[in-house]
Amino acid sequence: MPEGSPDRPRAWQRLWRRAGARTALLVLGILVALAVLGPWFSPWQPQALDWSQLAQPPQLGHGHWLGTDRLGRDLYVRTLYGLRLSLALSLIASGVSLLIGIAWGSIAGFAGGRIDGWMMRVVDVLYALPYLFIVIILTSLVARGSLWVLLVGLGGVGWLTTARIVRAQTLALRGREFIVAARATGLAGGQIITRHIVPNLMGTVLAYAALTIPQMILFESFLSFLGLGVQEPHASLGNLVYGGAQEMESAPWMLLGPAAVLVALLLCLNRLGDGLRDALDPREY
Repeated sequence: MPEGSPDRPRAWQRLWRRAGARTALLVLGILVALAVLGPWFSPWQPQALDWSQLAQPPQLGHGHWLGTDRLGRDLYVRTLYGLRLSLALSLIASGVSLLIGIAWGSIAGFAGGRIDGWMMRVVDVLYALPYLFIVIILTSLVARGSLWVLLVGLGGVGWLTTARIVRAQTLALRGREFIVAARATGLAGGQIITRHIVPNLMGTVLAYAALTIPQMILFESFLSFLGLGVQEPHASLGNLVYGGAQEMESAPWMLLGPAAVLVALLLCLNRLGDGLRDALDPREY
């Protein structure tokens, strides 16, 4: 195990001992299982229309467990498909932002000097621009409703905080004895970053990644709510909440189901992120 890297088995034990984090993991596991397997237990498809059950409240007799929307589509299946799509988009966008942030921050921190200065000025300039404003411009001007553009918009701008965190950690690590020894053996800068710097950052990165995912879900939901994210006929938690909000007075079940799933997902991910941050705290090692 590289010097300074976290004792991950003990960290996971500390995480599991926290009741809040343990509950969040269990509920999150149930939500993921429902997103993957839940639609199989319903006879309805997300785009299937039931003309005899338009905007009907939850009922067991017709198999519409969360009711139907104005087109007679089953909200149970659409909510789970929306959960699946929101999770997939947020995970991919978070992965892209973390990869860019780790690469940018570690190179800037390790290189130092003018390279570090110029790279971080780029981050400062992008920080000065409203994050959602950039994403809204991309999604509205390039290809409205395109999932690829949405991914690029979310992942390509969400790496700024990661880059700052990684740079600060890299600056603290580059003077350590094992880095000096690696330089003395003749390793190139890229090899030192990939073999020694990045592995010692993974505790901090994992903790921040768990907090990035709910942020991406919230941004995707907000954009879909504005009509700039996932478009019909696809379902995401954001556009389901948007559709339900328009009908909340006459058909409140169209809002309650997707909103409850979204709130539960965000709460679990945030609680899990807080637990990971505490469990991976270097002062606990």
